[in-house]
Amino acid sequence: MSHPPPPRATAKSWAGLAVLVLPLLLITIDGTVLILGLPAISAQLRPTGVEQLWMIDIYSLVLAGLLVAMSTVGDRFGRRRNLLIGAVVFALASVTGALATEPWMLIAARALLGVGGAIMMPSTLSLVRNMFLDRQQRRYAMAVWAAMASVGAAVGPIVGGWVIETFSWQAAFLLNIPVMILLLVLGPILLPESRNPALRRIDVLSVALSFIGMIGVVYAVKSLTGGKEIGLGIATLVLGLIGIVLFVRRQLRLPTPLMDVRLFKVRYFRGAVIADLLSIFAMVGALVALIQHLQLVLGLNPLQASLWLIPQAVLAATAAFLAAVLVKRILPAYVITFGLLIAALGFGLTIFLTPASSPVLIATALALVALGAGMGLALSNDIIMSSVKPERAGQAAATSETAYELGTTLGTAVLGGVLVAWYTRAVTAGTDTLGLAASHTERASSTMAEALLVATEVGGSTGATILDIARTAFTDAITITGIAGAGVMVLAAIWALVMLRGATANADLAAEQEHDR
Repeated sequence: MSHPPPPRATAKSWAGLAVLVLPLLLITIDGTVLILGLPAISAQLRPTGVEQLWMIDIYSLVLAGLLVAMSTVGDRFGRRRNLLIGAVVFALASVTGALATEPWMLIAARALLGVGGAIMMPSTLSLVRNMFLDRQQRRYAMAVWAAMASVGAAVGPIVGGWVIETFSWQAAFLLNIPVMILLLVLGPILLPESRNPALRRIDVLSVALSFIGMIGVVYAVKSLTGGKEIGLGIATLVLGLIGIVLFVRRQLRLPTPLMDVRLFKVRYFRGAVIADLLSIFAMVGALVALIQHLQLVLGLNPLQASLWLIPQAVLAATAAFLAAVLVKRILPAYVITFGLLIAALGFGLTIFLTPASSPVLIATALALVALGAGMGLALSNDIIMSSVKPERAGQAAATSETAYELGTTLGTAVLGGVLVAWYTRAVTAGTDTLGLAASHTERASSTMAEALLVATEVGGSTGATILDIARTAFTDAITITGIAGAGVMVLAAIWALVMLRGATANADLAAEQEHDR
């Protein structure tokens, strides 16, 4: 029995898409905007190395922990309504961040931003799924969505660099407010309301279990990779894993689960989600390190460093559309695999990195990563959303975005932890013979930013030696991190090739039939 073709999107739908990418752009920008601000923040607030990592990844941690719950809230009470409520929370958190005077205040503001982002983000993707029912139109709409996500991650440091150099790091938070106001004005006019009529209640215990599981595992990874609080790290890992197991078991028993874990029975869905998680894990973890090299090792100011990130931003913007064109002639599995291997090549260039390397090397590496990962993410997100019916869009969106944010958080924690641990050991060993005070050694080995301050305070030939040791140690740590990132990208490429083989650009019906069986 043939089905009538789905209705095509109107001009209002495309205008609504432009509104939807506003919060998405800011949510992804805020994931990376503070990277170039770390030296200025370190100089003013004097955070420890652990506090610096928390400033970066508490945002994604809270996002990942709440996305599933917030997607269900949106499905139940209205996705557009959720989007607008999240915009208010995001704006208030931005003001809080701009007023921070202590490291804990900034960390708290970033956590509140994560809450606002978690409320908004599932609604952006699920509304796209419901606004664009025609398969080809939805592919291009998803390309726009994915491009904005990639652009946000890429231009976050650029925007941050310009704002921090021109004004201050506090101004990076205030940028969010006018965009949120624009969303609050245009959202009710251009965006349709949608919800899942079958969802009658929200299981509070499932919300708690999902959050405990996410927080426990990520905190454990941070502790164990940092080599500190090993006992606490193991305890939180066990707690997190128990939370995840109990969460999954509860979802399988509930008639209306918080997350439909049965979606993972669909091979294409499972393959695309895990490919996303692995590629984001590698991309974000190494991205933080490479961008810091421009400032801390090469000595560029935030604005100069941001200019070297422009090629990355341009390729991030075009990668999704390139993938949408290629997939008309080449199966998605091959395009995704090719893209992830390009990203792996970009990370592999870190083996040539030295303290005196030109910024061209880092710009090239980041550009290749943006191009390859952008291609892969665009098509994998399209596969994820095409595997479900419109009413299940919230569930699929939450799963996709949880994988994105969990990959972001774990990438920062694991690869960032590897970076810090390698750097700390190398600087500690290198400065043993210099006769430094214990406080100087501890500070210099905690972060590269602190090493710059210690070198200035000590001065003379000893200060110059400290600086050389720190720069060499940081560069070597970046190389190790880059190699690890390349390895994960290759693993993601192999996974995508195996799991997504056979998926076509019109896989909606096959995926849905597989799920319904």
